[in-house]
Amino acid sequence: MRLAAVISAICITTILQAQDPLPPIGHWREHLPYNSAIDVAGGDGITWCATPYSLFSVDMATGETERFSRVTGLSETGISTILYDAANNKLFVAYTNSNIDIITANKIRNIPDIRRDNIIGDKTIYHTWPLAKNYYLSTGLGIVVVDGERYEVKDTWFIGNGGRQLKVNGLVSDASSFYAATQEGLKQAPLTGVNLADHTNWQLISGTAGLPAGASQQVCLVQNKVIALHNDSLFVKNGSTWSLFYTDGWPMINCTVSENKIALCERQTSGAARVVILNADGTVNRVLSSPGVISFPRKTILINNDAWVADQFGSLSHFNSSGLADRFVLNSPQAITSGEMVVQDNVFYATAGAVNDDWNYQYNGDGICRFAEGTWTNTNRYQYAAIDSLLDYITIAIDKRDQTTWAGSYGGGLLHIKPGPAFEIFKQGRLGAAVGDPSSYRVAGLCFDRDNNLWIANYGSSIPLRVRKNDGGWVNIPLPFTLFENALAQIIIDDNNYKWIVAPLGNGLLCYDHSSSVDNTGDDKWRRYFAGTANGNLPSNDVRCVAKDKNGYIWVGTADGIGVIQCPELAFAAGSCDAIWPVVPNGNFAGYLFKGTEVKSIAVDGADRKWVATKNGVFLVSETGEKVIYRFTEDNSPLLSSDVKKIAIDGATGEVYFATAKGICSFRSTATEGGETNEEVLVFPNPVPPGYGGTIAIRGLSANAIVKITELDGRLVYQTRALGGQAVWDGRNYKGQQISSGAYLVLVRDESGKERTATKLFFISK
Repeated sequence: MRLAAVISAICITTILQAQDPLPPIGHWREHLPYNSAIDVAGGDGITWCATPYSLFSVDMATGETERFSRVTGLSETGISTILYDAANNKLFVAYTNSNIDIITANKIRNIPDIRRDNIIGDKTIYHTWPLAKNYYLSTGLGIVVVDGERYEVKDTWFIGNGGRQLKVNGLVSDASSFYAATQEGLKQAPLTGVNLADHTNWQLISGTAGLPAGASQQVCLVQNKVIALHNDSLFVKNGSTWSLFYTDGWPMINCTVSENKIALCERQTSGAARVVILNADGTVNRVLSSPGVISFPRKTILINNDAWVADQFGSLSHFNSSGLADRFVLNSPQAITSGEMVVQDNVFYATAGAVNDDWNYQYNGDGICRFAEGTWTNTNRYQYAAIDSLLDYITIAIDKRDQTTWAGSYGGGLLHIKPGPAFEIFKQGRLGAAVGDPSSYRVAGLCFDRDNNLWIANYGSSIPLRVRKNDGGWVNIPLPFTLFENALAQIIIDDNNYKWIVAPLGNGLLCYDHSSSVDNTGDDKWRRYFAGTANGNLPSNDVRCVAKDKNGYIWVGTADGIGVIQCPELAFAAGSCDAIWPVVPNGNFAGYLFKGTEVKSIAVDGADRKWVATKNGVFLVSETGEKVIYRFTEDNSPLLSSDVKKIAIDGATGEVYFATAKGICSFRSTATEGGETNEEVLVFPNPVPPGYGGTIAIRGLSANAIVKITELDGRLVYQTRALGGQAVWDGRNYKGQQISSGAYLVLVRDESGKERTATKLFFISK
């Protein structure tokens, strides 16, 4: 069995083709970047490529690719290095947090020992050397020996002067010795017979016998000759002395050996890059140079004399004897995203920018990504010179009239993306610069109201709330409050057309009504919500997010839990009600919802349930917030990281998107948005195949409809209520028994009491 078959594939794709299809209910998929490659390995007809986040493989016979991540069984997100051990048919995967997976033909074995060890220091794994059944890991601590049969750490060698920790860049062995390239220089130790955990058994040989002093960047072995990389030159060991093996004046990133040849990855400060392949005697075999394809090569290997190049900007490329043969750039988002996300008409949009806790920009240029019908498109400064001044997109809104995109750059102004694409940028004259930073036009919140006016949070401006009217005119909205840093961010519109505006940095929550006209600011109404009874009763003045539910209630996420404003229509009335704090029962005890927890994002699904993002995972709570239905963390689910930044929901499919600290992933949930009628009912799968143990979905329902499954004679088998516009069923009757083969009726009753036969459902038991 080929190693590529170990992890059940979520996606099989080829260059630039669409991503994996919508998963079944209860399943996950990842949306990680695959445009950057940092390592490559190969064997048994498969080339493996590591990105900074996950893996993909290429079948060398067919060119087909597969993606591998936490969703498909890997232990982590974030890879530092990989190795294919051909002698034992194993793929060794080291993660950036020092966790390890060893993948064999039928199992993934995790070795968490280094990650769990509480030793302080750099535990990063930089290189792996296989020898017999063991793996020798070059780390920031020293050398860690892993037993490849027992799948555990066998030994640790601190080989720095005085036995201290020392960064080891690489290690090889010949018939008699180990050679470690370290920050102190190249060190040598006997292969057997001595205690290699004793640093005195390691001899520093840099600075002697012709080998330059100072740090050694890498060491490799070709035809039993030891080659050391020092100061962008290669030196070879000849008996007891060293001599210059190769130099060409280019900075060397990496050197690797395969098929008795040395592959050098090189890059100049000007950006010129190439791969030089040397014969075992140091002569040049060939040079690979392809601007735009080879731009920052990280590693190159040879398979059947073809070169496979992992490039930081160009992904994975395959060069045969005639030159560039294939380039594998999998369709994916440009980067991980942590800004605002929205879904409209089954199209997902995400912004890649961010601000820190003090609301300072982070100079993120990765832009905006769009996911539609399985295909990603990316819009950013790297592709379009017209928008090269715009960084840190953190908010986005879609105009329903023409589906054009409006994105807010925190510092670069407001961007309108029209078909083509063509761009309009709004800065001075329409927006105000941040006070004290006259070149910075900060857009931190966007929202269209029911009249198609675009509301803009112009953070830091002396007038931080502005509106672009549906006719293209602009109005500045003065605030009656003094806000620290004039900080305004997320905006939502409620059922009364009131604007609810997050005011970060302890400024609370604002509610605004323009009354008769946007143009007439004389009759505007404002209310400011704070912590404390009669002040709004928020859990904290530090508001992080806001959402409107199906009842029109306003859910407010703060640095200290959630408050719910259940009477938004009375926001400006005398003696208007304050926020309430939902209480969650827990046995004989109870507590306020997310008290003591920073709530970063809230999204409402088709069943009016709330998805809540925190640093400790994502939660699904009931309509009233009194029950926790799901809690997903990276320990109990394929969630890429427990640090969840934003949430967005595709109401048509029930897919919930999570922007985490390690990238976007999504979960196909049970609730969808309900329609007005039951005219487009769809049952999936139908027929239900033999042995099917998943969830059966009945969708296209009116909101909260009652669904009955009956036998053809009308005998009731099961009854449930739709979650929004979708009902789910496990294929068992009301006694919990699996139903028999045959045809069944699906009867739907909407909230008005009308009952009709929606469709037939067929079960096939064998």
